[in-house]
Amino acid sequence: MLKAICSSKELTANSYYDCVKDIIGCEQVQELRSITHHISTTRFQHCVNVSYYTYVVCRKFRLNARSAARAGLLHDLFYYDRKEYNAEKQKGQASHSENHAMLACANAREITKISGLERDMIEKHMWPVTRPMPKYKETYIITIIDKYCALLEFCVPKVQRIIRRKVQ
Repeated sequence: MLKAICSSKELTANSYYDCVKDIIGCEQVQELRSITHHISTTRFQHCVNVSYYTYVVCRKFRLNARSAARAGLLHDLFYYDRKEYNAEKQKGQASHSENHAMLACANAREITKISGLERDMIEKHMWPVTRPMPKYKETYIITIIDKYCALLEFCVPKVQRIIRRKVQ
């Protein structure tokens, strides 16, 4: 079953899935299942979370929900360990925030054709930590949703553990 954090909806039986079904099963995206991200989730699950909620918000505001879903799924398409990158970073080298976004965009282009909107969303999803400013409303939305999902991925498992302890 494919679900987003804090959602009970099965995403493969949802209009969302039509937007990403051609890329979600590809080897490069599936490889993200083996990489831990934000302590308690995988990078794949994080990308699904961002993808789905960005899709929902963009659809609600009648923006390009299809591109939002695709960019969300591909926004963290990189394979290195962030902590190792930061530990080995040389003076003048791009920060992880900037580097991973550019690398994710390059990796996304190897999988599928991406539009200018999708490129902006992937490359600038770390704004305002990185520059330049986003060009599109959808890009501002993915930046907010990315932080929202990271917060959920960090907090929800902790809250669930506290609840389980109190029930026992």
